[in-house]
Amino acid sequence: MKFETGMEKNNSELCDGGECESCPTDPNLLIEFKGAIHALGGKWKLEILFTLMNGGVRFGALRRALLPITQHMLTAQLRELEHDGLVARKVLAEKPLQVAYELTDSAWGLTPAFRELLAWSKAYGPRRHTEASETTLGAGLA
Repeated sequence: MKFETGMEKNNSELCDGGECESCPTDPNLLIEFKGAIHALGGKWKLEILFTLMNGGVRFGALRRALLPITQHMLTAQLRELEHDGLVARKVLAEKPLQVAYELTDSAWGLTPAFRELLAWSKAYGPRRHTEASETTLGAGLA
């Protein structure tokens, strides 16, 4: 599925803020982007979603998988993810009462984005940048 971002014809020339081909023209696109960033942004949210891609997990197991996250932070982030429709909370009929979390269909829709982020990280992530800098610095000292 291809979608237009308004940046397909982007070039390095800056305009005066008027309408031109290189300017994104749809302000609704920015609103949609901000909504997505808000739903995914926040400490631990991406890590929580990535962890849940292995299947539903009880709260305690999720917390252990995400150490050093605190119980308070995990609870807060799960509530926000649930509110945004990315995580479903299931109460398990066990004694003592257990709660498990799993991804919703909309969160599973993020799988291609996670794949792209992983590919980007492998190619350009912070370690690659650091290695490139060290190589450049080392060459200058020789």
